[in-house]
Amino acid sequence: MQVTLTVKNIKKVLGQLKRLNKELEPDFREIIKGGAQQIRGEAIKSIQSGAKSGIVYEKYNPRRTHRASAPGEAPASDTGNLVSKIMVRQITKDKVAVESNAHYSAYLEYGTSRMQPRPYMLPAFEKSKRPIQQATFKRVVRKIEELIK
Repeated sequence: MQVTLTVKNIKKVLGQLKRLNKELEPDFREIIKGGAQQIRGEAIKSIQSGAKSGIVYEKYNPRRTHRASAPGEAPASDTGNLVSKIMVRQITKDKVAVESNAHYSAYLEYGTSRMQPRPYMLPAFEKSKRPIQQATFKRVVRKIEELIK
């Protein structure tokens, strides 16, 4: 049995693929920025909402009661400092970073010798991966559909 495959207009197809690649650059940059904002939003939401089940203790100046997060939970918001320090930073035109500039961010995310981790950035990334992938896929499909019209 012999199978023969003939591809016609290969130069045209390759040209369209190059065009697709060029036309998707701005779309991908937009998705990268939007994805970073999605991750930032998820991190903030995990800190500000959701039941925390850690210890309850009195805080002073101003005097208040605070329920901390338990190990494995996202940190419990108290002053709002951690949330205010989570930001998206443009590194290059194709690369962004979601980071927290609070000096204690890494201690919360990874824990210390005296405290178990209270992760909030990695879970936010994991929760955001699928929507980012779906947005990317939809954008590529839309561009291909525009090209074949």
